[in-house]
Amino acid sequence: MKIDSYRRGQITISGRGYTSDVIVFPHCVKDDWWRKRGHRVCPEDIEEVIQEKPEILVVGTGDEEGMKVSPETQHYLTEQGIELVAQATGEACQTYNQLCSSHKVIAALHLTC
Repeated sequence: MKIDSYRRGQITISGRGYTSDVIVFPHCVKDDWWRKRGHRVCPEDIEEVIQEKPEILVVGTGDEEGMKVSPETQHYLTEQGIELVAQATGEACQTYNQLCSSHKVIAALHLTC
């Protein structure tokens, strides 16, 4: 899957548009990704990601980086052998596209703040 375009509140992935937070897996997109603590990514929010065993998880933290990855989530990913890249969503989309052809990568993207 490739990210075609992103602008605040809207993303196009492999020709399909989305307006809610998404997780981009190599084979599908989970739309309407919701976190239990809103703007904080906790381990339980990414269980599906962990099950896929990616090499890298790219987290788009929003245009103004309003979403944060909790320290316990960072530690959990390290324990699982998954590299974390957390960036503003526009930058995260570019990083994901650069990595997806050479690594098993998943992107979890917050589309607004």
